[in-house]
Amino acid sequence: MTTPFHHEPGVSPPPQCPAHNLGTGPGGLRRLYGPEAENDPAGLYDKLRAEHGTVAPVLLHGDVPAWLVLGHSENLHLTRTPSQFSRDSRRWRALQDGSVAPDHPLAPIFTWQPVCVFADGAKHERQRGAVTDSMERIDTRGVRRHINRFSNRLVNDFSEKGSADLVSQFAEHLPMMVMCAIFGMPEEYDERLVQAARDMTRGTETAVASNAHIVSVLTRLVERRRAEPAPDFASWLVEHPATMSDIEVVEHLRLILIAAYESTANLIANVLRMVLTDPRFRARLSGGHMTVPEAVEQTLWDEPPFTAVFGRWAVGDTELGGQQIKAGDALLVGIAPANTDPTVRPDLTANMEGNRAHLAFSGGPHECPGQDIGRAIADVGVDALLMRLPDLELGTEESELRWVGNIMSRHLVELPVKFAPSPQQKLDSDPLSVMARAVRPAGDWEISSPARPVPEPAHSIAGMQPAHAPGAAPQHRPAAAPAETPAPATAEPAPGTAVIPQQRRPAAPARLWQAVSRWWNGY
Repeated sequence: MTTPFHHEPGVSPPPQCPAHNLGTGPGGLRRLYGPEAENDPAGLYDKLRAEHGTVAPVLLHGDVPAWLVLGHSENLHLTRTPSQFSRDSRRWRALQDGSVAPDHPLAPIFTWQPVCVFADGAKHERQRGAVTDSMERIDTRGVRRHINRFSNRLVNDFSEKGSADLVSQFAEHLPMMVMCAIFGMPEEYDERLVQAARDMTRGTETAVASNAHIVSVLTRLVERRRAEPAPDFASWLVEHPATMSDIEVVEHLRLILIAAYESTANLIANVLRMVLTDPRFRARLSGGHMTVPEAVEQTLWDEPPFTAVFGRWAVGDTELGGQQIKAGDALLVGIAPANTDPTVRPDLTANMEGNRAHLAFSGGPHECPGQDIGRAIADVGVDALLMRLPDLELGTEESELRWVGNIMSRHLVELPVKFAPSPQQKLDSDPLSVMARAVRPAGDWEISSPARPVPEPAHSIAGMQPAHAPGAAPQHRPAAAPAETPAPATAEPAPGTAVIPQQRRPAAPARLWQAVSRWWNGY
């Protein structure tokens, strides 16, 4: 099958042509923008799958041609084979021949920047290594406590009113509050930053200006951290041995901020919608048959926060899903259609509990490195909201809920709810504390079960035990190794001693489990 891109990119039908009102463009190709794509993306994916199979030709804004990958296995191959499909957007033939202008509505997404998301090979490893190393320094339990504080702070704003919009008053704000705190710029959090983050990925006329505002905020942050380092993510990137330039640091902060914000805001809204509209979902959650993290994972299958990721660019002529891909062609990772691929999900109503084969965070070397932070924001945020307002009900008919979509995501416009008014909760006077992992002496060890002799594996070296074996002697690690995350405990044990958590005792009351759970979530 030959490439269907035989029309001139950017050429539109005459003004009176009926094609202006349809979801198809030149050459009969379907548009991945406009009313049909925004209002019913799932229906569009079904049509594309029926017409073209697992890889479909589509049109981006301005009727620029691209490929949307629909199949699960094809998306895995796309993301795991950088030798065939590069992340360097400068390879895009439409850019080289001038078909795509610098002010294209999607420019903030595809314009090449010196960041790991546009790099391959050694450069990608250097830059991504700086990001992942810096993320490992985050105190995840400390972040969860901040998420809980911020969640309750947001709930306090509407708890006494008995009604709220959980999109504009909760889901859109919580991720930005958390990310600003992690970055080390809580003072920059405001409504303008929230709206700019949402706007820049929508392909709007103001997307470029919104991007400029975010870059300006992050540039000021990096300048401050060069002069005055602090225990925050921005400083860790600045100080990392990868020796990133200021431009590299700013662009990586922008990348992480937007990806984390957009995906997590959508995820929170989608989880809450499922809880409020699906009786079985709500019953399993409230009855203890499903945890909030499990609810989040199911949502990542059914309503992934990113529907597609743009893009990959073909290094040379190749074939994918029966389609002939030409060198310089653009491809989109189809996250939502891959999650509904009949070959992996023949029954879309089936429970996907325990299955993390979804592509909500993409895959391959460019798989989202901050997905655990995103999960934590959604887990703790939704849990805190439901604990404060357990009688939440949808404030409108489900059929009246509206979405706004683009080629990358689809999010609720509003999620109105009603509930019994409740008093505000008193919050800690100190909303922020250090988010870095505490550095502990190499000899400080805790184990969660009593020390007991363990038979030595037959294949082990005489006199040695694996460091992970129960009862194994503590192994001193080099000082440069990442600090161990302290295990939940009520008091700090002496170095080298075993600790038996109280909840492991046969007579431990059930309420202690609840107390430990609340402590872990930062309540």
